[in-house]
Amino acid sequence: MATASEFAWSKDFTIGLIGMGDMGKMYARRLANAGWSSELWSDKVANPWVLFLFVLFRVMACDREEKFEELAKEFADNTNIQILRNGHLVSRASNYIIYSVEAAAIGRVVEQFGPSTRLGAIVGGQTSCKDPEIKAFEAYLPSDVDIVSCHSLHGPSVDTRGQPLVLIKHRASDESFRKVEAVLSCLDSTHVYLTAKEHDRITADTQAVTHAAFLSMGKAWHANRQFPWEEGSRYVGGIENVKINLMLRIYAQKWHVYAGLAILNPEAHKQIGQFARSTTELFYLMLEGRADELRERVYKAKEKVFGAKGGPKKWAEKPLLKEELLDRFSLNRPEGGGKPVRGLPNNHLSLLAMVDCWSSMGIVPYDHMICSTPLFRLWLGVAEHLFRTPGLLDECLRVGIEDKSFRRDDLQFTIAASGWAECVSLRQFDTWRERFAVTQKFFEPRFKGAVEVGQAMIKAVLESEKE
Repeated sequence: MATASEFAWSKDFTIGLIGMGDMGKMYARRLANAGWSSELWSDKVANPWVLFLFVLFRVMACDREEKFEELAKEFADNTNIQILRNGHLVSRASNYIIYSVEAAAIGRVVEQFGPSTRLGAIVGGQTSCKDPEIKAFEAYLPSDVDIVSCHSLHGPSVDTRGQPLVLIKHRASDESFRKVEAVLSCLDSTHVYLTAKEHDRITADTQAVTHAAFLSMGKAWHANRQFPWEEGSRYVGGIENVKINLMLRIYAQKWHVYAGLAILNPEAHKQIGQFARSTTELFYLMLEGRADELRERVYKAKEKVFGAKGGPKKWAEKPLLKEELLDRFSLNRPEGGGKPVRGLPNNHLSLLAMVDCWSSMGIVPYDHMICSTPLFRLWLGVAEHLFRTPGLLDECLRVGIEDKSFRRDDLQFTIAASGWAECVSLRQFDTWRERFAVTQKFFEPRFKGAVEVGQAMIKAVLESEKE
């Protein structure tokens, strides 16, 4: 049975957040709202997390000093969140400090504020790439500070309940690690325990290439000056809905969310480079009409990723996604509520290239489901649907050779995939930002309404996973 003495530390425990972007604000609100009131303290509560969640934490937070007045006004009604002017003040006062800044800036920010860290505090980061984060902590934090990092594998608008939350005990006592687990239990996420290196490898496998695919789709449609859901019958159906909605979701975010994960993660360089090669080589086979070679290569990839014909399958008996569920979330709705038009057959080059990339890298995507993001599960789900639905894969291969309806889009997609891969290999943050921003501006007039549809789709899929 848990006793009050086991959680006595939490009565005066202060959590500090350095960086109040979208994820920082979400963490601040969730941590400040989780809690107890001291008069409810009791030695008779059997569940330690129930006991724990009766107490309110104090949260201190900051961003750049020029944002102080704006943030103070935004959080004025939340008496449990105190906005401070800078990270020095947050670091001096907090027992547990979370750096919630972009990966490209983590070294500079920790160098600035790390020396002010409170004696014996716990420090962690929320960046999507742990290699530069851990290096910064080791370089600039005092030796008496414990290091426990985390990463919520979802965006700030996704319900945290049941989502993966990676916890990394890099340099910490068991007591400090238990405190972090207790603090973050208010998110009601599924805790996943990894090293920093394991984290970066898995996020490269699951996130970096997934983002590259959708970023390339956006560049391709932008290059052809088209909003795909307004193209009549060209992009209709559940698979197309996933492509369009997730592309818009990514381009509606801030550019650095994806840049840091791709450019600063050495493992991601390999994956994104291979995705570009897979895309190019498959497109060449289609252009040159080499049907037998295309079929042999795609089916070989299918066997490596999903299981050999006649042997055990790596996918579950129940498909990850139901296409009829995805059909509900189209941006291309007939006027007057009429019957939806039938979509043109598509070769789905992006999905073929993704599976070919996984095959070439020896990646079995199902091995990483415990650390998967909602976007990755959707993308794997539509890939699985394409490769396990009788006749659908063969139709894609036929279209790739015989039908030129999507040639322009496939050409621009191939160019875009190679462009993103080159940008990553050269570690060009400025080029990445410019490439992202110009396409974001193109789609921006369509974000209103479209992003809400994409969010509803993700929510519906997440709920269906619980059934």
